[in-house]
Amino acid sequence: MGKVRLQDLAKKLGVRVKDVQEVLKEWGIEKSNFAYLEEEEIQIVLDHFGKETTQEIKEEKKEEKVESVQEKEPIKEEKPPQKVKEGERRKETFKREERPLPKKEEKPVHKPKPVPQAVAQPAPKPPSPPPTQKVEVREEKKAQKEEEQILKKLEKQIEKKQKKEEQEEEIKIVQIPEIVTVRELAELLRVPPNVVMAELLKRGVLATINQTVPSEVALQVAEALGFLAEIKKEEEETLEEEIPDHWEKLPRPPIVVVMGHVDHGKTTLLDTIRKTNVAEREKGGITQHIGASVVQLPDGRKITFLDTPGHEAFTSLRARGAQITDIAVLVVAADDGVMPQTVEAINHARAFNVPIIVAVNKIDKPGADPQRVRRELSELGLIPEEWGGDTIFVDVSAKTGQNVETLLEYILLLAEILELKARVEGPAKGTVIESKLDKQRGPVATLIVQEGTLKVGDPVVAGTTYGKIRAMFDDKGRKLNSAGPSTPVEVLGFEELPMAGDTFIVVEDEKKARQIAEIRKQKKEQQEKLSRGLMLEDVFKKIEEGELNELRLILKTDTIGSLEALKKALTELSTPEVSVRILHGAVGGITENDVMLAKASQAIIIGFNTRPDLKAKEAAEREKVDIKLYSIIYEAIEDVKNALRGLLKPVQKEVVLGSAEVRATFKIKGVGTVAGCYVLDGKIVRNANARLIRDGVVIYTGKIESLKRFKEDVQEVARGFECGVKLKDYNDVKVGDIIECYEVKLEKPSL
Repeated sequence: MGKVRLQDLAKKLGVRVKDVQEVLKEWGIEKSNFAYLEEEEIQIVLDHFGKETTQEIKEEKKEEKVESVQEKEPIKEEKPPQKVKEGERRKETFKREERPLPKKEEKPVHKPKPVPQAVAQPAPKPPSPPPTQKVEVREEKKAQKEEEQILKKLEKQIEKKQKKEEQEEEIKIVQIPEIVTVRELAELLRVPPNVVMAELLKRGVLATINQTVPSEVALQVAEALGFLAEIKKEEEETLEEEIPDHWEKLPRPPIVVVMGHVDHGKTTLLDTIRKTNVAEREKGGITQHIGASVVQLPDGRKITFLDTPGHEAFTSLRARGAQITDIAVLVVAADDGVMPQTVEAINHARAFNVPIIVAVNKIDKPGADPQRVRRELSELGLIPEEWGGDTIFVDVSAKTGQNVETLLEYILLLAEILELKARVEGPAKGTVIESKLDKQRGPVATLIVQEGTLKVGDPVVAGTTYGKIRAMFDDKGRKLNSAGPSTPVEVLGFEELPMAGDTFIVVEDEKKARQIAEIRKQKKEQQEKLSRGLMLEDVFKKIEEGELNELRLILKTDTIGSLEALKKALTELSTPEVSVRILHGAVGGITENDVMLAKASQAIIIGFNTRPDLKAKEAAEREKVDIKLYSIIYEAIEDVKNALRGLLKPVQKEVVLGSAEVRATFKIKGVGTVAGCYVLDGKIVRNANARLIRDGVVIYTGKIESLKRFKEDVQEVARGFECGVKLKDYNDVKVGDIIECYEVKLEKPSL
C-alpha cells in the first residue's frame, strides 16, 4: 500500500478526520488533515476501525489501478462489450459502497467492531456467534503482532543509539606519545589545530603547529577536550628488553686504549705492535683521529687497540675512548717523566674504573730513568707490583721493539683475570668510535662491536641517526660480511653522521630504525633546552632520585700549597656513607679540558683564586657544567660540607604528640566504633599517626580518621579535655586502651 492522505483515508473509512487524528495521537503521532500517512500509520488506523474496510480499500485501489491501465491502453475492441463491462463494474462498486453506509450512522455512537458490521450487511442467513468470536481473536492476534513489531523496531533504535554511544566512548580513549607535535595531537584528538593551540595558550604554552608539546601538557589538553588519555611509552625504551639473554657468553678479545702525554711514543708503540707506520703519516707526528686496530698473536689470540690522541685539545675524544675500553696502557717517556697530560690520562681512566698498565717507553735513550717514572707515578697512586702495589709496569722501547711481547702478554693476563665475555649470537650492539663524511662514499663510521654479530644488510640505529649496513671493512681495508665482539669495523650506509661515543644497536627493520631515530632526535631537542649538568645545589635531589653516594670534584688552585690544603680538607669530609672523590687537581686556570672531564664524569669544578678562560666558559655554558669559584678556603669547604649533608640519607625520628585513655566506646551504624577518650598528655591531632596500646602491647598502628568534641569536628584536642576518636579501618577498641598519637620527622644527619 502506498502513501494516503489522512483526509482521504477518513472518507474511505466513513469516519471523521478528528477520530483518525485522535487514534494516531494515542500512538504519539501528530498529523494534519492533508498530511500523508506511512504504511505503518495507515495500518494502525485500519486496525482500530476494523479489518473489513482495509480489504475494501485494497480492492478499490486495485480497481482504480485497473481502470487507469485500461484508460491508457489504445481502444481496439468494440464499444458494446466495453459498456457492459463498465456497467457491471459500476454495479459491483455500487454494491461495495452500500456496505459501509450503516457505519456512518453507528461510528459516532459505538466503537467499530466486526459484530455490528455483520448485522448491518444484507445477508440471507443470520450470522452465527462462533464466526464473530473467531474474527475477534484473529484481529487481537494481528494487533498483538503489530505491537510486537513496533516494539522490536523501538528496541533496535535504542540498541543503535547505545552502540553509537559505546563507539564514541571507545574513540575517546587516546594514547598520546611522549613526544608529540601540535599537529599530531590535533590529529589524535580529531580537532582542528587551532583548538589545541587555544588550549595550550590557556596553560601558558605558546606553540606553533610543528612544535613539540610536553607530554603532561598534552595529557591536560586531551582531558579538557573530553578524552580519556594516557601517555604511550616509546619503542626505543624497550629495545634493551627486546634482546633475549638466552645466548651463551663466550670469551672475547680485550679492548685496549693507549693513553699518555704528547710525543711520548704512543703511536710508535702501536706501529711496532701492528708492524705499520702511522706516525709518519700524521701531521707533525701527532695522532689527530681515533684509530682502531686488531692485533693477532702467533698463538691466535687477539687484542683490539684504540689509539686516542694524546694532545690536550682532544680531551673529549679521550674521554669517549675510555668509556668502551677494558684496559688502559699508559705510555710515559723514561727521559721526560710524568707530564700534565699523563695526570689527566690517569684521572680519565680512574673516572671510568679502567685498570691501568704502565708502559715506560724510550728506555733505549741515554737519559732514560725508569725508576724516576715509578717514583712520580707512585705519588699519584700507581704503585708498581715490585714495590708491593697492584700496577703492572713494563719497560719497553717502541723503536727497537724491546719487551713489546712482554707487554702484550701482561695485557692478555689482565684480560683473563677480568674474565671478559660477550654473546656472539643475536643482534649486534656497540659504540661509534669516529665518523667522517667521504666525498665518494658518503657518511663513514668506525664502530666497535661489543655484543652479538654485525652483518651486512643489518638495519642499525646509532644515537639520532639510522641506516642499513651496505658495506663493512676491517682495520686493514678488507671487505667483511660479519663482525663479532671486540671487532672494529668501518661501515657505510648511515643516513647522517653519527656522533663519536654514540651506542649503536641492530633492530628488526629499517622502518623501526627510522621511527626510533626520530623519537631520539625529538627527545634530544627537548633535552638540549632543559638539560643541565650536575650543580652543587642539586646534589641532594640527585641523591634522592639515583641513590648517588659520591661527590666528584675537580680542583684548580693558584698554588700547590692551597691545592694540598683543599684536597686534605675535602677528603676528610668523607664518611662511610658518603665520600668525596677528587678526580683531578692541578695548579693553574680552569681550561676546556677540565670542563670536558667534568662533563664526562659528572663532576663539579672548584676553582680557588683561579678563573676559567674564554673557551672554558663557553664549554661550561654549552655542556651545562657547574663551576664554583672561591677566594676563601673555608667557604669552599662549607659549601661541599652542606652538599654532603644532602647526600646522607635523612634520619627518621619519631616524635610523640600525646596520648589519650579510652573511657567509653560507642557503636554507630555506617561509621563503626568510636572511642570516648580523655587526653592524658600532650595533644591528639586529627589525621596524625596513631597506635593502640593494650596492656603495654601495640595492637594497632594506623591513623586517626576523625576527631570530634561535642559533635563538632576539631583539628586537635589538648590535655585535660575529652574527645571522640575514630581509628582508620579499626573497630576493636576497648575501655582502658591507650591511644598514642605521633608523627615521623626527617632530620638531616650531621657529619
